[in-house]
Amino acid sequence: MQGTSPIQEEWWDLKADASWRNAPVGQDVVVLLAENDQLRRALSGRVVVDQACGMVMALTPCRRGAARNLLVDVSRQCDLGLREVAAVLVATSEGEQLPGQIHRALLRALRRFHTADLR
Repeated sequence: MQGTSPIQEEWWDLKADASWRNAPVGQDVVVLLAENDQLRRALSGRVVVDQACGMVMALTPCRRGAARNLLVDVSRQCDLGLREVAAVLVATSEGEQLPGQIHRALLRALRRFHTADLR
């Protein structure tokens, strides 16, 4: 009897999977699809922020936390989202120019960072 138990469990899993795919789109499916989309967007935004942090870490020898704080500081000064600032910074590696407002905010943040580092 124990030898057939795993086969039956797999059969139930397959049956449940088949019925899930054929199920009408209900409220729970809509909620799951929306959550999946939200998670996808969050992960794609995180990749850009991580790339920008890596750029800051390479240009300004610092740890990841300090690089992220610097980007957060710039985003607050410019009244932009962190992902927006990160995307603009990453785009500079492909030849794009840094907008003046972000450039000035980045310079101020770097000065504060280096001043605090000297203390």
